[in-house]
Amino acid sequence: MRNAVTALILGIALIIAAALLGSAYKYKYRSAQIVSVTGGAEVNFTSDLIVWTGSYSKKSMVLKEAYAQLKEDENKVRDYLTKQGINPKELVFSAVNIRKEFSNRYDENGRITGNEFTGYALTQTVKVQSKEIGKVEQVSRQVTELIQAGVEFNSAEPSYYYTKLADLKIDLLAKASADGRVRAETIAKNAGSKLGGLKSADMGIFQITGQYSNEEYTWGGTLNTSSREKTASITVKMEFALR
Repeated sequence: MRNAVTALILGIALIIAAALLGSAYKYKYRSAQIVSVTGGAEVNFTSDLIVWTGSYSKKSMVLKEAYAQLKEDENKVRDYLTKQGINPKELVFSAVNIRKEFSNRYDENGRITGNEFTGYALTQTVKVQSKEIGKVEQVSRQVTELIQAGVEFNSAEPSYYYTKLADLKIDLLAKASADGRVRAETIAKNAGSKLGGLKSADMGIFQITGQYSNEEYTWGGTLNTSSREKTASITVKMEFALR
């Protein structure tokens, strides 16, 4: 009798254990039903803001004279740019940079014996920030009039920006997320399953490159400022449950 009871208890225990194991396996199997995808989107856009800088300098043995000459150049630069149609409110002149310059003295054997003061070198920059991109581009390329007027003017390459970048990023992120869901739905359908809820989503880095350029993406995100026409792109890594 005792053996029969023991056998019965063992049998019940085995049944319960098997049920628990089956349930655990079923839960593990179900929890593993996840599909991982990467959605992406890109858009071409045109910059709407240009930033251009130029610099000019004067040198003299007397600081006061060098400063006066530089101020004359500032007036020439201001007059020239406004005559070219640049809004005076878009001109920003920097503080004057003053540098003492020296040259080495040598003996008959070519050894340095000291140095002597050669004058004060003063430099100033002007920055133009405007939405009239075409006009500023043209001015940046045509500064010969200033040079002919005696201004040692150096024109830098313009930089291009987009003032509605925040809105563009939100729109691009929405498109990348939609692309990820479509990919996940396609995978689920081909696997004979249905797509469940979103489990996780990780946004990638925004990359802004020049259109049709060979610029490489970077981990911190590429931000092109040298091209007027640009391409923005983003990826989103997503995980969905399957049911």
